[in-house]
Formats: sequence, C-alpha cells, structure tokens
Amino acid sequence: MENAAIISLEARMELIKLRMVYLLSGLAGGLFNPYLTTLFVHQGVGAEVVGALMSIGTLLSILVQPVWGMLVDRYRQTKLVLILSISVPACLSFFYSFKYFLVIVMVYILSIVFQATQSPIADSYAVSAARKARTSYGSIRMMGSLGTALGGYAAGFYLSKFGITQLWMPFLVLSLAGAVTVLSLPRTTENNATTISLSQGLKELLGNRLFVMFLVACFFVNQTLTAYNSFFVLAFQDAGGSYSMVGTALLLASLTNIPSMLLAAKILRRIGYERTLLLAAFFYALRWAIQWLFPIPVVMIGIQVLHGLSFGLFYVAAVEYVANAAGKKMQATGQSVFNMVFSGLGGIVGNLLNGYLYSTGGPQVMYLACTVSALIGAGMLYWINRIARVSPNL
Repeated sequence: MENAAIISLEARMELIKLRMVYLLSGLAGGLFNPYLTTLFVHQGVGAEVVGALMSIGTLLSILVQPVWGMLVDRYRQTKLVLILSISVPACLSFFYSFKYFLVIVMVYILSIVFQATQSPIADSYAVSAARKARTSYGSIRMMGSLGTALGGYAAGFYLSKFGITQLWMPFLVLSLAGAVTVLSLPRTTENNATTISLSQGLKELLGNRLFVMFLVACFFVNQTLTAYNSFFVLAFQDAGGSYSMVGTALLLASLTNIPSMLLAAKILRRIGYERTLLLAAFFYALRWAIQWLFPIPVVMIGIQVLHGLSFGLFYVAAVEYVANAAGKKMQATGQSVFNMVFSGLGGIVGNLLNGYLYSTGGPQVMYLACTVSALIGAGMLYWINRIARVSPNL
C-alpha cells in the first residue's frame, strides 16, 4: 500500500497513469481481440486459413519479443516503444474492414510485430514504477484484468447495435487514449544507453541455471491455459452448458484476477517468489483435475474462481521473479524472454497438444493431461524452491 508521506508526488502520478494505461489497454483488447477470428471469417477468410494465420502470428511474436526487449534495454526507449506497440495496431485495425485477403494478412502481421512487445515492455515499466512508489506490480496489473472483463462484456452490447466491421472504432479510440496516457509518463526510468553488450546480457540471463529451469516450469504450467482460452467453450457445451452460461463463466474468471493480483504482493512478501509460484501451479492442477472429475456445467462455472488463484497469482509472481533475476539493465529483455516462453511457446504447443487430445479423446482426456502437465511444472518449481533456499545466489 502506498505511503503518501514518503512517496513523491511524481511517483504517485506515474502510478495513477500506469494504472490508467493498463485499464484502457485492457478495455481495448477485451473488446477487440476475442472477436478478431470472427471478423476474419466474416471478411471471407476461411476458418482453416485463420487458424494457420494465428499460428504464424504467435510464432512471429516469439521471434520479435526478445529483439524489442534488447533494443529497449540498449537504447532506453521504453516509452517510445510502448506508444508504438499500442498505437500502431490500433491505427491499422481500420484496414480489417476491407475484404482483401492480402491487406488483412499484411495488417495482421504488421500489428503482431508491434503488439507483441506491449505486454513485456509495459510490465517492465510497471515493475519499476511500483518499486519507486513502494507498492506492488499486481496493484497495477489488475487494472488490465478489470479492463479486459469490462471490454469483453461491453463488446456484446456494441455488436448488438453495430456490425463487426465497425469494431475497430472503439478499439482505436481506447487504444489511442492509452497511448496518450503513456506519452504523459515521465522519462525518469530511462537512462542513457547501456554499455552492456546485447548478446552478453542475454547470455548472462540464460546462463542462470535457476532462471532457465523456471522458464521450463512456466512452459509446463501455462501451456495448460489453452484448455481455457481455446477449448473451454467447446468443453462447456459438450457438458450441456449454454452460451449464456459461458458468458457468466468467462466474466467470473476475468474478475477473479483482480483480488488475486491485489493480494499477490502480501503473499510474495510472506512466502517468497518460488513458493508463490508453486502455490499457483498447484491451483492450476486442482482446476484441471476438478473439471476432469466433474464435467458438470455448474461445477465448471464455479471452478472459474480458481482462475485468479492460478493464472493471476502465477503471472504476477513470475513477472516479479523475472524482474529480480534480470536486474535493472535487462528488465525488458527478461520480460520478453519470459513472455516468449510463457505465452508464445506455451500457447503454440498448448493449442496443438490440447486440440489433438480434445479431438481424439474428448475434454476429459485433455483436462487429465493438463493436470499432469501442471503437476510436472509444480514439481520443477518445488525443486527450484529447494535449490534457492540452499544456494540463493544461483
């Protein structure tokens, strides 16, 4: 909790502005991103082509994230890159309203190049600002979850009155409002270009044995999240649930991130990074195990309260862990490498694996495999916790 008697006015204002950035970005993304595939199909792009395009986009985001991160760490242009990552995809979204396949593909690819860096760069900025203001990263990041929940809910009302090809308009307005807010942030966290070699810095980061093990554990844990992001609606319908009930479940899941991210700082201070990650990984496994054992719509809705305790808690703890491991000069690079594994590789492998398991064995086989994968990740995190306690400098 911020201490107004000690924290400078500049630090407090930076905190407020960053929370607004996350809220506006969350509103924009929650309103637009879930309907992007539907928009592509509406514009005449085949469903199979959309799937391939999304996979290419995910792969591209993996490749460009560490490049952006290293450029930011080298030239200290955090604010400029963050503005570009928000405003460029927003401005390009207008061209999705044209029914030209080549235009849609080019706009999507270019948007990915810029948008891929938004989350890791914003996170590196937020971690720095939170420490200056003596508060938690989670108290900033939770505004993004709130925005995503509200944006997704508002999109339904918007689309009931306007066509899906007009969805770019509120997305553009909200995104540009976020970019303007970033523009007002101070440059106090940006110093002169660092003298450290980019290859040397990345080599040092990946030379940390515990950090690499942490990345592998994150992969095993988060690849299971595609069972929710990509296949929950299908699994819920297979269990007899309706579309209206699906909306309730998705809203509940998004909202549970807010208290989890607010409480994350207290949990991290009490039990540390490694144990918090282990606890969240356990909630991942518990979440999938219950859906494996009890494929009942009411249970599947209620179990979404674990979304915050699994994803929300894990993500905040992981970002803080990376910030601590990367050090001041490699913040953006560290967060980019983490996102590359956590969201990028985890998303690609998770979608392929869980899609195969769902099609061949049904949702119960998928949820069983996710339980096992989360437990493997938890086991690795337990080992990391033991090593860290014995040799904290590794």
